[in-house]
Amino acid sequence: MTCIGNSGPIDDNIANTIEKNELVCCGVLSGNRNFEGRIHPNTRANYLASPLLVIAYALAGTVDIDFETQPLGKRADGSSVFLRDIWPTRAEIQQVEDKNVIPSMFKEVYSRIEMGSDAWQALDVPRGKLYGWDVNSTYIKKPPFFDGMTKELPTIRGISNARCLLLLGDSVTTDHISPAGSIARNSPAARYLANRGLSPREFNSYGSRRGNDAVMSRGTFANIRLVNKLSSRPGPTTAHQPTNDPMDVFDAAERYASEGVPLIAIVGKDYGSGSSRDWAAKGPFLLGIRAVIAESFERIHRSNLVGMGIIPLQFLEGENAESLGITGKETYSVQLPDNLSPGDMATVTMDNGKSFQVKIRFDTEVDLTYFKHGGILNYMIRKML
Repeated sequence: MTCIGNSGPIDDNIANTIEKNELVCCGVLSGNRNFEGRIHPNTRANYLASPLLVIAYALAGTVDIDFETQPLGKRADGSSVFLRDIWPTRAEIQQVEDKNVIPSMFKEVYSRIEMGSDAWQALDVPRGKLYGWDVNSTYIKKPPFFDGMTKELPTIRGISNARCLLLLGDSVTTDHISPAGSIARNSPAARYLANRGLSPREFNSYGSRRGNDAVMSRGTFANIRLVNKLSSRPGPTTAHQPTNDPMDVFDAAERYASEGVPLIAIVGKDYGSGSSRDWAAKGPFLLGIRAVIAESFERIHRSNLVGMGIIPLQFLEGENAESLGITGKETYSVQLPDNLSPGDMATVTMDNGKSFQVKIRFDTEVDLTYFKHGGILNYMIRKML
């Protein structure tokens, strides 16, 4: 009955047992966030249910139960109590609603909603038109999205000799790309926060630190259930090429950046499914990913990639990384047409001499406009200048 682990960590002994034995543990929730590891990193199987069934499974303490034939517990006299014995009638539910859901309660709250609490009223409001960035804040940090931006449009270029940061399979969700849950103590984001004097109990979650690009870029692809085919184990790891050194995804991206190497990601079907999370596009951009080659994209995520200036490329029907013999260890050069139009094709050439065609998923003229500006943020700034 929680989301992204906001109820706090589970007992260390339980967590250690789960991890040591690689147990598939379950969660039951009534909200639509039943992604792997979303309720808690150690819950790999999460099931949707009505609020009543969520409570029933909580009482049972297991999902391995048949409510029809197995009791939830025992009465004082030793007789069995089944779910059907405590399931409320519609009349009982209505009685509780009539007693507790009172219209005047909502009217009272709404009437003073803009006033806020005493703590809100006591806030010191800065003067001036520009926001005063606090360099010591670990929650809100000036983002680098406009660094080096000029009033003139940048020259459109293809991608030369890029490396593959991640080689992923099907159904990679936005929660795999930019998790909103707790920050693992051994992660790059944790090291960043620890270096700024924070203790593990103060790390909070990625969801709470979306105003800090340094945390969020380090948290990109930080889902512990991510399966990267360039890594020998699940989680936010990859292998730097051509050295094949294993390292965290963020550390590899930093190393590639220091080497002046652009990056791509190669993925399967339904890339970017799940909730439409803007950091699932912002994060890859900050890692240096210039293009994503996928079998198919979730509609909104494709649009978000375009909005960050990342090129969405789609394999031709019937083709994918496996059928084309792509290992993720090659270098990749993407040649764009001189005069881009929606629906154009591009050629991807690898250093092994092989090449293949992909569809450029700029589906509209608006997509092209955003890309030519380097993303929607730059477009909006130039529009205001």
